[in-house]
Amino acid sequence: MLNKLINEKKLKANGVIGFYPANSINDDDIEIFKDESMELAFTYYCLRQQTEKPVIKGTQKPNLCLADFISPKENKVTDYIGLFAVTSGINADIYEDMFMKAEDDYSSIMVKAITDRLAEAFAEYMHDRVRQDLWGYQTEKLSNEAMIKEKYQGIRPAPGYPACPEHTVKNDIFALLQAKEIGMELTEGMSMMPASSVSGFYFAHPEAKYFSVDKIDEDQINDMAKRRSISKEQLKKWLASSLR
Repeated sequence: MLNKLINEKKLKANGVIGFYPANSINDDDIEIFKDESMELAFTYYCLRQQTEKPVIKGTQKPNLCLADFISPKENKVTDYIGLFAVTSGINADIYEDMFMKAEDDYSSIMVKAITDRLAEAFAEYMHDRVRQDLWGYQTEKLSNEAMIKEKYQGIRPAPGYPACPEHTVKNDIFALLQAKEIGMELTEGMSMMPASSVSGFYFAHPEAKYFSVDKIDEDQINDMAKRRSISKEQLKKWLASSLR
C-alpha cells in the first residue's frame, strides 16, 4: 500500500512552521508576538502540574508548566517559540472514496494508518530540520536510535499531548501560521482536517522536557477561567479529561 501511494503520486504532504518572539507572564502563560514589532498575536494559557512531587535528596521536584521553558517578561529578554502545522493527508479522500465504493474496508483502514504514521514522521523530520538548520541550536547529527530515544534538545508538544491537554489553542496556531493556505482546517470540535495532521509548539530551552499535567483541581480551573475571561463551565467542558 505504501508503494502504491508513492507510485501514484496522488497523496500529498504540506507543512508550515514559524518562529515568534515570546515571553512568559503570570508564571503560567505565554505571550506570543506577531514579529519583532512585539504586537501581541495571542496568549497561550498553560496548565501546571498539581500533584505533590516526591522529595529526592532533600529537594522537592518542581510542578512543571510549559511556560517554565520561556523567559519571563520581567527579565526583559525576548525569547522565542516555534509553531508548526503539518499534514500528510491531502487527497487521502480520493483513496477513501475509491475503497469505499469497492467495499474494501481493509485497504481503507490501511491508508488511514499509513497517512497517520507519515504525518508523525513529517512532524519529527521538521523538528530535526528546526533543531539543526532553521533554528539551529543543535550542532551534532543524531542517529536514528538517539532520535527515537529523544536524546535531542527541545520538545514539540501538541494540543492534546499530556503537557497541553486543551485543544482550543489550535485556533490561534492555525490563524498565526495561516494554515488554511497549505490545505489545513479545523472543525468546530477542534479536529484537524485532513485527519492525518499534527500541529503544536517548538520549545528550544535546554531543560525542556515532556511531562504530563495529569489531574487538576478546582482552584486552577477558577484561576484559568479568570485569566481567560471565560466561564468555568465552558473551561470544564474543554478540560473534562483533566479534572479530578
